[in-house]
Amino acid sequence: MTASDVDPTPDPHPQDGAVGRSATGGDGPAVDKRPAHRPYHHPAAGWGAAKSVGRVLIKERALFEGPRAVLRMNHENGGFDCPGCAWPDDTKGLKLDICENGIKHVTWEMTGKRVGAGFFARHTVSELSTWSDFALEDQGRLTEPLVYDETSDRYVPITWQDAFALIGRELRALDSPDEAAFYTSGRLSNEATFLYQLMAREFGTNNLPDCSNMCHEASGRALTAALGTGKGTADLKDWETADALFVMGVNAASNAPRMLTALAEAYRRGAQIVHVNPLVEAAATSTIVPHEFTDMALFKATRTSTLNLQVRAGGDMALLRGIAKAVLEESRSDPRALDKEFIERHTHGFDAYRELCEATSWEELQEQSGLTRADILKAAGIYSRSDRTLISWCLGLTQHEHGVDTVREIVNVLLLRGNLGREGAGPSPVRGHSNVQGNRTCGIDHRPHPEFLDRLADVCRIDPPREHGMDTVDTIEAMNQGRVKVFVGMGGNFVLAAPDTAYTSQGLRTCELTVHVSTKLNRSHLVHGRKALILPCLGRTEKDHQRRGPQSVSVEDSMSMVHLSAGMKKPASPHLLSEPAIIAGMARATLPESGTPWESYVEDYDRIRDTMAKVLDGFEDFNRRVRLPLGFRIRQPARELVFLTPSGRAEFSAAPLPEAPPRDDVLVLQTMRSHDQWNTTIYSDDDRYRGISNLRTLILMNGDDMRARGIKPDSLVDITATARDGSKRQLKRYTAIEYSMPRGCAAGYMPEMNVLVAASDYSTQSNQPLMKNIKVRVAPSAEDRPGTTTAGALAHLPAPAAADPASHETA
Repeated sequence: MTASDVDPTPDPHPQDGAVGRSATGGDGPAVDKRPAHRPYHHPAAGWGAAKSVGRVLIKERALFEGPRAVLRMNHENGGFDCPGCAWPDDTKGLKLDICENGIKHVTWEMTGKRVGAGFFARHTVSELSTWSDFALEDQGRLTEPLVYDETSDRYVPITWQDAFALIGRELRALDSPDEAAFYTSGRLSNEATFLYQLMAREFGTNNLPDCSNMCHEASGRALTAALGTGKGTADLKDWETADALFVMGVNAASNAPRMLTALAEAYRRGAQIVHVNPLVEAAATSTIVPHEFTDMALFKATRTSTLNLQVRAGGDMALLRGIAKAVLEESRSDPRALDKEFIERHTHGFDAYRELCEATSWEELQEQSGLTRADILKAAGIYSRSDRTLISWCLGLTQHEHGVDTVREIVNVLLLRGNLGREGAGPSPVRGHSNVQGNRTCGIDHRPHPEFLDRLADVCRIDPPREHGMDTVDTIEAMNQGRVKVFVGMGGNFVLAAPDTAYTSQGLRTCELTVHVSTKLNRSHLVHGRKALILPCLGRTEKDHQRRGPQSVSVEDSMSMVHLSAGMKKPASPHLLSEPAIIAGMARATLPESGTPWESYVEDYDRIRDTMAKVLDGFEDFNRRVRLPLGFRIRQPARELVFLTPSGRAEFSAAPLPEAPPRDDVLVLQTMRSHDQWNTTIYSDDDRYRGISNLRTLILMNGDDMRARGIKPDSLVDITATARDGSKRQLKRYTAIEYSMPRGCAAGYMPEMNVLVAASDYSTQSNQPLMKNIKVRVAPSAEDRPGTTTAGALAHLPAPAAADPASHETA
């Protein structure tokens, strides 16, 4: 693999696959305004969010449809599920269970702009490859199926029948079903998910990579090993009754904004709220919840934390072990510090874990975590004084080499005091995309359990393959080696979501056929195989009429609640098909002799659900239960203290702490999203909660680290990443911004910085790309050019505030 030197300047003939950088150097819109950085001191949400929503509604010309959609989003009995995050819907009938980013997602989908044959007649793929990703998506909704024409370098219309026939021919021509990969984003409904995995397995492969392979794979593997379930056990009621909430590696204000309501309510009732993150994000300070009208009118903010710990990147496991060590030391004088009865009755491996904690020195814990012993003891004190503790986490913990070990350490800490199987307690991972958990539940798993395959074979009368398939990292490698020749993507923007942009692009280009099912044009459509299709589908907000009448689909949230979603808007084009219809069309063309009733399934989604009820654990009586006012919760055996582990008990783990922080001049860089962004979709070049405007090509750094490298605030730097395989990748002329974070840490935006993550840089525990643990060196830029941001060019940049201490307490 060669090094990727990614130049932000648009290149009309891109060679390395990292194509489409706008004039500003990032993936957002081209702007003429000067970049600016102003510390953000306002509460999260509140009037800042309301103002942003108003601008979005005006820009997308959705002043009527937007508010109408807001009044239907996340409602039981006929509403549609937000296509954004997977935070659970309110259980008490809240009429405005919405957030700023959810409204952005919906209006982005409901736009009146259209992309049809005329658009592609005016623009070649080579030309479109020089556009920013914002510009591509901003053209509007795709209106008809398209096929790539190599002669004209354009996408041209194709009928649905011919598109399905092309897919069928290419798949049947493969030497092995394992030469195809079927990717899934987190927006796919449960019903479409079930059909998609059924098609792949009837075809003969378990190559079902998905976005979870890059996000929460570590969580699933850790929880399965520790508790016998791949999901968290806590629900929204537990969030409402916990005495202590630990929120780790989560930027809730941007990525799960409705969590702010739970945090504000917890603070008001006196719960302790500990945020653990290298950056003190807006959600870890205060909020004004928009549906609390009195607080909005009075500008009354509510705190959302009682303690903030700025752990170093990757140091969460050491903090957790420090909490455990403190609790065990306390138990020597206070037997109530441990729940000994729970440990004896329900756990296995406690003695080995206790010995490991005792053998770990406080000096090592401080070095690894980046925190003082006093800070660790503050967190431990909160934990030991709490009767009911819930620990929540997101990608800040999982996208490391030791992500599985860290999540298992969360379980270790919870088990010490019996924080499992009772109200107000338990592990609670925060899933990012609206149905990513439902995808896994309903069969998108490259490592399926034999019991699931047995039921699938019995109910659907197919012979599913038994050998494990390929995940996302494996698929990228296989495409580059010519072992995967057909790539089908159900939603998402694979080339920008995946690591090593150049290598991923190269892999897609080696395919014989690439197929993308999408609502809008994106980068992955332009990085295509020898043959390529774009198949437009209905959005979550749109009505789905089939032969048997209007249809609804179901989704599963982060806390295992399953409920219906029904669109309310006329489809963007009469030529759009639903995701189940597209999957069934591909399946029938590929498997013409299949006994699966594909056409019948599409006529009435109740028929899909009847089959799912027979195959999937917890989906019994699916059609009746999903129509209950709030849907239903999938049974979680571990919540009932039933552990499907080899020992039949909850398992303590005894993993060693990871290696010490890197030495010399190496920094640990984490990629992140801006506030005005959802996954790879970028709405603007602003990041309100971090106080950044008109800039995406930046790196946030600790001030002492900047001075040690001779880097002036707001000056241009070059960032060089060295991969495990020795290859190097570089981003040039990025703006260095001083930001409060521990020494040795840095941060910047994805997808721009995904080019720094080599395909070889993935966790050996989970196969997840190391998006939060990129080893980089940063130096003053070796190049300057006219028109480029130079030192001091950020507008209105005040002198940096004094660095926040590692902990911040409130009354």
